[in-house]
Amino acid sequence: MPDVPEFANPQLRDLVPYEPGKPIDDVARELGLKPGEIVKLASNENPLGPSPRAVEAMQRAAAGVNIYPDGGGWKLRNAIAGRFGLGMDNVVLGNGSNEIIEFVFHAFLKPGDEIVVAEHAFVVYKLMATLFGATTVEVPDPGFLHDLDAMAAAITPRTRAVFIANPNNPTGTMVDEEAIDRFMGEVPPGVVVVFDEAYYEFVDSPPDTLKYVRDGRDVVIMRTFSKIQGLAGLRIGYGLAHSGLAAVLQKTRQPFNANAIAQEAALAALADTEHQDKTKALTDAGRAYFEKEFAEMGLEQVPSHANFVLVRVGDGDAVFAEMMKRGVIVRAMRGYKLPEWVRISVGTEDENRRCIEVLKEVLSA
Repeated sequence: MPDVPEFANPQLRDLVPYEPGKPIDDVARELGLKPGEIVKLASNENPLGPSPRAVEAMQRAAAGVNIYPDGGGWKLRNAIAGRFGLGMDNVVLGNGSNEIIEFVFHAFLKPGDEIVVAEHAFVVYKLMATLFGATTVEVPDPGFLHDLDAMAAAITPRTRAVFIANPNNPTGTMVDEEAIDRFMGEVPPGVVVVFDEAYYEFVDSPPDTLKYVRDGRDVVIMRTFSKIQGLAGLRIGYGLAHSGLAAVLQKTRQPFNANAIAQEAALAALADTEHQDKTKALTDAGRAYFEKEFAEMGLEQVPSHANFVLVRVGDGDAVFAEMMKRGVIVRAMRGYKLPEWVRISVGTEDENRRCIEVLKEVLSA
């Protein structure tokens, strides 16, 4: 790792950047494989690709990229608001939902403040806290499920935000509405609760968190077009909050943070419920296939509500490396303090079967 200049902010010295799933082109170059022969099941992407309507919208929008995008995102914000029965002033666009996390830190966190998260929640919350000089309070999650009662008890006068990923990445677990309601009854004023719902479309009956926005509670709901709509490469997401809180988040946003092509594609993808339904059906079938195969192989797994499954394979790093040599990319989980586990995204039927074949080869070797 390069030496960090002495004049850099001290919290950056030991900060380990977020590591995304290995790109197909990188693996092809490193291992001498053909890109078309590689299966990537590492980043919870949509194996069907983007909505065809979104592709058409991108092609139309490409001719106008010499003009700055609508900085206020008027069409897309109104469409999102209409989908959920909210007003445009309840919607904040982000360069992916990850940027909404950054908005929350800019708006409410300062050095010495605290955030509360589950032990095996999305690692970016802790990375962002370190970047802003805040402290992360990690609460144990028995069975990899957020313990909301314990998280409520962990709130102190220094707590400014609580992050609840539901369904959670990388475990796929989901807390129910009863637990959320009980938790919200314990949250004191001055604490922002962030519900990260990147995978909520994969759930048949997701908990209703929008009611807290409508009730004016200090809640931010984060959602994305990266997953079920298949627009991960465009980096477009959004946050939902009461108008006062959303206005504060808007002040932290860079001008034109949501590009013109992304806005038009998201607008089209939002309306393409047929593509979303196909993706969910494929995901449900693929997840059931993985769960059946893992059970027959005697591998411990975590029941998932998302488009991936967390499975215990022994040496996660070694299995990841050996599977990659055979052209199948999964995700090792050492960065989440789960060195014996890998996370496998649901792909097409052929991709899923190849993944299992390769996993069996690696484990038998």
